[in-house]
Amino acid sequence: MRQLNLDQLQTLIVIADLGTFAAAAQALHLAPPTVSLHVKELESWLDTALVIRGRRQAELTPAGAVLVQEGRKLLAAGDDLVDRVRRRAAGRAGMVRVAVSAGVSTQLLPLMLQQLNAQSPDIELRLEAVGSAEAMRRLKAGTLDIAIVASPQPAAPEVRLQPWRQDAMVVLLPAAWAPPEAITPDWLAGRRWASFTPATQMHGLIAGWFGQAGLSPRPYLALSYPGALKSLAAAAQAAAILPFEEVADLADAPEVCIRPMAPSLMRPMAVASRQAGMSDPAVTTVLDVIDRFKS
Repeated sequence: MRQLNLDQLQTLIVIADLGTFAAAAQALHLAPPTVSLHVKELESWLDTALVIRGRRQAELTPAGAVLVQEGRKLLAAGDDLVDRVRRRAAGRAGMVRVAVSAGVSTQLLPLMLQQLNAQSPDIELRLEAVGSAEAMRRLKAGTLDIAIVASPQPAAPEVRLQPWRQDAMVVLLPAAWAPPEAITPDWLAGRRWASFTPATQMHGLIAGWFGQAGLSPRPYLALSYPGALKSLAAAAQAAAILPFEEVADLADAPEVCIRPMAPSLMRPMAVASRQAGMSDPAVTTVLDVIDRFKS
C-alpha cells in the first residue's frame, strides 16, 4: 500500500502558505512542473481535489485544508523525532543511573546537577545513595552506570576507575568550646565527637587518624547524613568530623568554628563507571560534568 509522500506534502503546505505554484517552486528550489506533479500525484492518491488553481492564486479545497492542517502536525512530529534521535546520539538525552556514597558533599552534588540540567536538560539522572562496596557490585552487574566511591577500590575488568577528589577533612565544633587552632587526636578523644557510621569510608579514615596516635575512642554518635552531624555541632552537642566542602557554608556562623586536623586527614574519592556503558553518549556527558568538579 502506498504511503504518504512527505516531499509532496511539504510542497502542498508551501503552496498554501505562499498562494501560488510559482512562489512555491521558487521557495523549494524546484522546477514549476515538479510542483504541479507533486500536487497531481497527491490528488491521484487521495482521489480528491486538493487545490483550486486560479489565474493568480491557488486556493485549497476543504480536503486540501484538512491535509495541510494535519500535515503540519505530521511534519513537526517528524522534525521532533529527528531532533530527539540527534540529541540522544550526541549525549544530550537519555537516562543514566548514578550512585553516590554518604561521603559525597551535599554542597557539590546540587552544583553538578545544576550544570547537567543547564547543559543537557533531557538527560534523566536516577540517583541512589549506595555504599561504595555495593556500588562496585552493582556496576559489575550492570544495574548502575556511574558511581562516586571511596578510593581505593579493588580493580575489576568491568569497571573503569578514575581519581576524582582529595578533600581535606576538618572538625566542626561548638564555638563555646574555645578549641585550639588545630585539632589533634589527643584533644578530640577526650570530648564528644560524631562522625559517619562504621560501614563507611569516613569511619575507617577517622579510626586510622586516631590509631596513628595510639588511640581508639568511640564516637558520641555515628550518623550517615552530613546535615545531622552539622546540626549536632550547631546545637553544641558534639564536634563533627566532615570534609571542608561540607561545612564551608558555616565559616561565618557565630555558634560554630571550623578547625583543621593535625595531622591532616584527606578523603580520596574516585568515579567508577561501567566499561560497557562508555559507548553511551549520555553516560559520557554525565561523566564530563562530574569531571569538572575534580580536585
